[in-house]
Amino acid sequence: MKKLWGGRFQKTPEKWVDEFGASIHFDQELVLEDIEGSLAHVAMLEKCKIISEEEAQTIKEGLNKLLKKAEAKQLPFEVDYEDIHLNIEKLLIDEIGPVGGKLHTGRSRNDQVATDMHLYLRKHVEAIIEMINQFQKTLVKKAEENVKTILPGYTHLQRAQPISFAHHLLAYFWMLERDKQRFEQSLVRINVSPLGCGALAGTTFPIDRNFTADKLGFDAIYENSLDGVSDRDFILEFLSNSSMMMMHLSRFCEEIILWCSQEFQFVELDDTYATGSSMMPQKKNPDMAELIRGKTGRVYGNLFSLLTVMKGLPLAYNKDFQEDKEGMFDTVQTVEGSLQIFTGMIETMRVKTDNMAKATKEDFSNATELADYLATKGMPFREAHEVVGKLVYTCIEKGVYLKDLQLEEFKEASSLFDVSVYEILDPVYAVQKRMSEGGTGFIKVKEAIEKAKGLINN
Repeated sequence: MKKLWGGRFQKTPEKWVDEFGASIHFDQELVLEDIEGSLAHVAMLEKCKIISEEEAQTIKEGLNKLLKKAEAKQLPFEVDYEDIHLNIEKLLIDEIGPVGGKLHTGRSRNDQVATDMHLYLRKHVEAIIEMINQFQKTLVKKAEENVKTILPGYTHLQRAQPISFAHHLLAYFWMLERDKQRFEQSLVRINVSPLGCGALAGTTFPIDRNFTADKLGFDAIYENSLDGVSDRDFILEFLSNSSMMMMHLSRFCEEIILWCSQEFQFVELDDTYATGSSMMPQKKNPDMAELIRGKTGRVYGNLFSLLTVMKGLPLAYNKDFQEDKEGMFDTVQTVEGSLQIFTGMIETMRVKTDNMAKATKEDFSNATELADYLATKGMPFREAHEVVGKLVYTCIEKGVYLKDLQLEEFKEASSLFDVSVYEILDPVYAVQKRMSEGGTGFIKVKEAIEKAKGLINN
């Protein structure tokens, strides 16, 4: 079969070579963007009088017919035509005749594929931003329901201080807010048009790059044609932003997995987001959380894969660039799927408030309150820290908790203790008194929820 680029060649590749070099297996994902870019390009060719109005109209009609078939997933693609661009060009020529070959005037597959990927990422990054926003709304709603739900806060996976569960959930809200900002900021670099850069040096045809950029909704054009066809920073930035967001989701998954365990029993996931065991009837496994945690690795891999592809490439286009798409498509699918699953998982998650509260009363996470109590009565904090540390040791030796000690035992440790000590040992007291900005005090958490609402309602 004659190649559309085959004029200079005396031989055609063997079938297996075509199969190895073709990208149509995966870049057909760009079919809608490819046709969209072509419609803008032909409109520009007509405006600049590079082709006639009649030719342009015929090409537009042909492209719109292909677009309808593409939307209905009825376009046949062939490996012999290598990629989405040559397949669309061949289908267009079949549809309207040789005039379809004029569509490629003044452009190259190099600027064409770059344009397709800019259009594709813009659409999906905007969708991801909205999905993050929806997830944040779910977190805020769950936080509102659990302002006064108390659970142990941890450091080193050891119980540290009691906190509001809403405060814990809002920590992930703010991680996601930074993720959302990074994606929003990346649109500045995604929304730039490489169309018209040609193969690497521009074109001798009197094209209007700003016209096609405006037609496609781009904010700017690449100022250098070499850069325009060889830049993949915008994809790397997307993969980097996605990796960071997946890291945040993976951390959250790890906590949910722990909270679901028999040892914690802090939450229970809806059956939709769990599976059972083929052998053990009692099992309810948090598989969706585990899967998102696992999929984080593949997103990292896609980032490092493209970084490695790019690290030694001279300007301008190289066939290596064909390896830029599968990781991008895979990351888009992974990120969008993970956000959708996570939103539903948190929305339907049952919080076991009694188990959380019980956990705060069977540990020493109120020890800091005891040290602060002595410090407010004039004892240097370092001395107070040591006094309370010895009391904790005494409790461990006796198999009791601080609240179980008699007042005489407190007074033996320091004369500054009086009966009010039992009030400050209450975990609820410990939480509500933490009124510093960004702290877990109930009033501050409510203020944080209102601030969060303002961000997601914009």
